[in-house]
Amino acid sequence: MKLARNLLLAACTLAAAATALAGEAEIRKNLPARIPQFPTIDEVTKSPLPGLYEVRVNGFQIYYTDEQGNYLLQGNLIDVNARKNLTEERIEKLSQVSFDKLPMKDAIKIVRGTGKRKLAVFEDPNCGYCKRFEKDMKTVDNVTVYLFLYPVLGPDSAVKSRDIWCSKDKGKAWGDWMETSVKPATAATSCDVTALQRNVEFGRKYNITGTPTLIFSDGTRAPGAIPADQVEKQLAASIN
Repeated sequence: MKLARNLLLAACTLAAAATALAGEAEIRKNLPARIPQFPTIDEVTKSPLPGLYEVRVNGFQIYYTDEQGNYLLQGNLIDVNARKNLTEERIEKLSQVSFDKLPMKDAIKIVRGTGKRKLAVFEDPNCGYCKRFEKDMKTVDNVTVYLFLYPVLGPDSAVKSRDIWCSKDKGKAWGDWMETSVKPATAATSCDVTALQRNVEFGRKYNITGTPTLIFSDGTRAPGAIPADQVEKQLAASIN
């Protein structure tokens, strides 16, 4: 009897897998055929709602469709009972960054106190919220900050980022500009600034859409200029 139940369970599992694969194949075939301008499909997976498939394109853009690709939905899938935005949770999971995978060679390392706690921050030198965040961070001690210059607000951001990155003391140049608006010296044309382009490419890959964006050592992300007390709580949680 137990063997029969196991065989039936295995058969149901295989049938479900076969249905999912058939649905994915139909979606991958039908959507581009019916909507020629539809982006290249990165991934097709079953959504939590029976009969509805998630279609992921451009890294983090989510659509929903039926298993034949006859209908297409764009928007948030909400679990009203659990009061959860399943689409937002999915995007957050997809864009999560493992701290030890961050390209630290492209960051400015700033050590305060013992430096035993770790935090990565993506910031644009022309970002007003970043300046407010830097002011608040003065009260956060015993932390190593990996600052990734992220010039995304315009051409002048790229110029300032270049001059800061090429400064003899990068951390001081950054602090002087953000705290007292002292511009760094103009960088020599021979200075290698490919790290800045890599930062922008990395941010686009991992859906970093605003500055500042904080990444804690446990992989938790926090967008925006969160206050110092919240930074302290997150730093404490990330090492526990």
